[in-house]
Amino acid sequence: MNVADVPMEFVRGIIGFIAIACAFMTGRTIATVHKGWHKLSRLYGWIVRLILCLGAVAFRHPLDTIDVVIGALSAVALSAALWDNLREKKEEEPPSISPDEN
Repeated sequence: MNVADVPMEFVRGIIGFIAIACAFMTGRTIATVHKGWHKLSRLYGWIVRLILCLGAVAFRHPLDTIDVVIGALSAVALSAALWDNLREKKEEEPPSISPDEN
């Protein structure tokens, strides 16, 4: 088997998975830039990676189900990461390691 024998749909799937991960990291970075923890240039880097991956999935193919599913999952990943990093988290007390006195 040659290296060139890898199906193009498999490659599109792998690049699509990377696009979803880039969307998640874009959402996290939007939150950290909003909080002032990171510079705006870091956000631009993740946006460029996301656009390149989504473009690579759509390259040389008409719009099909794979494009729509990867785009939708990327949007869900971005919004989930953004929501998770911008919401107020409850502080929980760690459990006590000493046994209860009865």
